[in-house]
Amino acid sequence: MISPTITLSALTLQDGIVNSMVLFSMMQSEYLTWFQMLLEGGIVMIPIALLSLLAIYVIAERWKVLSSATMDNQSFLTNLEDILKKGDMNKALRYCDKMEKPFARIMKQGIMRLGRPIQDIDDAIKNAGKREVFFLEKKMNWLATIAGVAPLLGFLGTVTGMIQAFQQIQALDGNVNPSVLAGGIWEALITTASGLAVGIIAYGFYNYLLGRVNRTVFELEDSSSKFIELLQKPATKKTS
Repeated sequence: MISPTITLSALTLQDGIVNSMVLFSMMQSEYLTWFQMLLEGGIVMIPIALLSLLAIYVIAERWKVLSSATMDNQSFLTNLEDILKKGDMNKALRYCDKMEKPFARIMKQGIMRLGRPIQDIDDAIKNAGKREVFFLEKKMNWLATIAGVAPLLGFLGTVTGMIQAFQQIQALDGNVNPSVLAGGIWEALITTASGLAVGIIAYGFYNYLLGRVNRTVFELEDSSSKFIELLQKPATKKTS
């Protein structure tokens, strides 16, 4: 004889499995619905989708570059000063190579010209700084372009979709069911919503990453000025 407790547990387990299957089916149906809605946007959705993938790539790539470019410049300068005071220029160059950071590469160009006039060292540091700034700002224009082009593509898709909807109305001599007309309109508006979504995300990350670039550039310029002052200290003591 089967215990009522076992029977109740079996029924509870069965109900749980059935409910889970129903929930999964609903989630899958909803996912397919959203995917189908995007497909209803028409051919303009293809470039919008490509722009969204490009935006993700640029954001991830620039985030990685900017994160790897950060370092404690003041601590680096202090260690570099201690090495240079001992007169070991080769060790200073190896120390810069070991760091593999934009500021370290800039300082390396200045160290390689030690013994020359201070103006030559300053020019070398500025030129190296310009190269590093270029690499930091690289591909940022892509993100700005995506932020501007994606919404425009969305509006283009909506306009072309509306044109097709009104062409259908004309072909049917105006005898159109309002539900059919509404369906054509919301299908056309899908591209606008998608384009705006991609553009807003790209624009937000563009401003955020640009702020990080500007902050990094300021730190590079400020620390480079401190390095030039560091090199001038012995000369000042010598002439006094």
